[in-house]
Amino acid sequence: MNQPVEARVLTIVLNYRTPELTLRAVEAALREMEGLAGAITIVDNDSGDGSYETLTRAVQERGWSRVRVLQSGHNGGYGAGNNFGIRHGLPDGSSPDYIYILNSDAFPEPGAIRVLAEHLQAHPQVGFAGSRLHGEDGVYHQTAFRFPTVFSEFEGAAVTGPISRLLRRYIVALPEPREAQTVDWMAGASLMVRHRTFEETGGFDECFFLYFEETDLCLRARRAGWLSVYLPQSRVMHIGSVSTGMKTWKRMPPFWFDSRMWYFTKNHGVLYAAMATLAHVAGALIARFRRLFQQKSPDQPKHFLGDLVSHALRCAWHRRLVGRSSAASV
Repeated sequence: MNQPVEARVLTIVLNYRTPELTLRAVEAALREMEGLAGAITIVDNDSGDGSYETLTRAVQERGWSRVRVLQSGHNGGYGAGNNFGIRHGLPDGSSPDYIYILNSDAFPEPGAIRVLAEHLQAHPQVGFAGSRLHGEDGVYHQTAFRFPTVFSEFEGAAVTGPISRLLRRYIVALPEPREAQTVDWMAGASLMVRHRTFEETGGFDECFFLYFEETDLCLRARRAGWLSVYLPQSRVMHIGSVSTGMKTWKRMPPFWFDSRMWYFTKNHGVLYAAMATLAHVAGALIARFRRLFQQKSPDQPKHFLGDLVSHALRCAWHRRLVGRSSAASV
């Protein structure tokens, strides 16, 4: 490409108790933003561990004039933290043309940011441009996806060859694209968003504390006519799950189930959300019977199925109580 990028880019790096990694990510982003107009905002998401002071001091000591540090004052989650930084705009008070969302454990490689900006500049119908993520070992991290559906819930839980082949066009995780490709949604670890798209869709839904927020944002954008494009030429090294601690989870936290339920309920309705849960349970039972026959242990996290069902039942009971309360107040 190598075309001049006239647009201004606001890079947002959200920090939650990972100040050293955040500084490393910002240093990589600064290097890749050379020649691009814009700035970098670090949002400390109310870490409460001295991160804000550490980051502020480090930015001053290193003379990073294009970087500022903000304190959100409240940990409302991934979407809320990014919204906070984006709403503050550029240091001069103006709005950027593009917003580059970068995880604190993600490190852009040469040309990574420019590739995304150039693509948005050249394709006005594209609202999102995402990078190829890979680990420290160079192995591809799943980055490009289809939107979740009832069918994908069933297939993803069943993980059984014949079922996966039958429902292959519903599998959420796409095979690694080798060239630029329009997809449903992309991982938010390295994602550039057109500011106009972000404004038209209302930004991240802050009802999601963590997980499903970029899926929801891309779905709303798609319904508004915007495209999401995966660009493998933009390469970013991603450690993954550092601030969330997901790699050490022995049980899925309640907020994951909350986010999943809200995604399906908000975008497809209560009945569809219930069907998605039933489809997952049916698929999981098939997987359990298969693994029992093969004399293998279950491959889902311990308690996952029980937690999924109990969460769905609690949500249904809550809706019933709210419905009764609303009817009584009329």
